Amino acid sequence: MANIRDVARLAKVSISSVSNVLNNRVSQMSTETLLRIEQAIRDLNYRPARSLPSAGDEKNKIFGLLVPSIVNPSFSALAHEVDLAARVFRYRVLLGNSYRQEDEERAFIEDMFSHGVRGIIVAASDIRKTHFIRAAEKGMVIVSYDNHSPDGISNHAHIFDSVSMNNIEAGRLATRHLAERGCKNIFFATETTLTLSRSHKIDGFLSELRQQNLPFQSRIIEGKASSEYGDTEMFELGLILAPRILKLPILPDGIVAINDALGIGLMVGLQAAGIRIPDDISLVGIDNISLSNLSSPALTSVMPPLAEMAQRMVGRLINRIAEPSLPIREYLFTPMLINRKSVRPLTS
Repeated sequence: MANIRDVARLAKVSISSVSNVLNNRVSQMSTETLLRIEQAIRDLNYRPARSLPSAGDEKNKIFGLLVPSIVNPSFSALAHEVDLAARVFRYRVLLGNSYRQEDEERAFIEDMFSHGVRGIIVAASDIRKTHFIRAAEKGMVIVSYDNHSPDGISNHAHIFDSVSMNNIEAGRLATRHLAERGCKNIFFATETTLTLSRSHKIDGFLSELRQQNLPFQSRIIEGKASSEYGDTEMFELGLILAPRILKLPILPDGIVAINDALGIGLMVGLQAAGIRIPDDISLVGIDNISLSNLSSPALTSVMPPLAEMAQRMVGRLINRIAEPSLPIREYLFTPMLINRKSVRPLTS
């Protein structure tokens, strides 16, 4: 079955241009472009859904999960837990990779509408974007994952449910653990392009440094991945950052990594340069992916209660599909530190 992305590709236009034709927004479009899009629609026999099925339709017990990239172990784990939670209600999950590209996000939304899907979980994307808001206005139930705004005054506050780990507390937990184990020169390693959740982890990190009366200026180590946001390159980015860290004027004795994948890559890179983990440098990651327990040494990490969060998202999605008048809610989950072997032991 053709989708809006196929039409755009055949007509050699953007997905938004096809969407404009489907929604009769063509006043600013050239006649040539309009005819090309209409011809592509006919050639592909594309038939977008114009209405949503009823909530009780058993044939449509499907919802969507949109993640930046399934290659990132954090989002793989999320997809697994969401699928398990959905199976309890006999729902199936349609997975989409957005690569944080707006055209891909729009295409996924259009695909969901065309297949009669009533709800989407959107992970780690800026939910304030116009295409998400318009989808909600058209009747799509959307739950936002890992995009919590602590100020509580975002434009989407009364449109979408939100489920997130407390990322500020995650940054604090990781930093506090290093400080309690005697680390004095603590740094934070991350990809340069900051999302809302990444910024909150850094906020927590800096806040805890101040609380511990430790130096907090120039403590962020950034690396630019070849793809924007670096979702598929965190291991490689950790390897790249390792030699840069060893050239710092002050050698860290503790590092918080933005996620476990970067932390493991950093560990491998530092060990290749002769650094002993945790004797010389202690490391803490955030996310607690399954590989963290298999690294050498096993990586200490801050864990989100992912199964509980997935169950809450699926439950909210199904409940609001059945009863759209339910009030919008925000859920903030408390993280937990999983102590392994990458941080120096307590000394008497």
